[in-house]
Amino acid sequence: MALVDSAPCGAADVLFLPRPAVLREQGTNDGRRWPAMALIGCGLALLPWLLVLAATLPNAPSVPHWSAAWVGLDALEAVGLTATGALLLRRDPRHPLTAAATAALLIADAWIDIVTSAPGAELAAAIPTPPPQPPLPRPRPSARPSPTR
Repeated sequence: MALVDSAPCGAADVLFLPRPAVLREQGTNDGRRWPAMALIGCGLALLPWLLVLAATLPNAPSVPHWSAAWVGLDALEAVGLTATGALLLRRDPRHPLTAAATAALLIADAWIDIVTSAPGAELAAAIPTPPPQPPLPRPRPSARPSPTR
């Protein structure tokens, strides 16, 4: 294993977080990049949605600045997803902090969608449906050889 300290990594550098040196094997691609890239993709995919919300949500008379509240919440989700993905790419040990904060925002968003929906089809559309089957964890190869008897 070699100590590698690579170049800056875009979105996370905007957050002014110091990049820790990372221990990893050089020349290996172990598939740990895809979750980080998926989170960054989800965060960036929310950006056009922010524009749609800002343009289409009405300012209800009973709730002033209704559209600003939703756009702000979705903007925080986008920042959280992108920051978590960037920290994962950097293998920064602080990624669980942004992941937990982002998860809380996403849960709050889902809850608000459910409780503010009208009964019927709108409520049914707001309730998230579970995936058909959760992905099974891949077995990790053991670092130590198994003892032989």
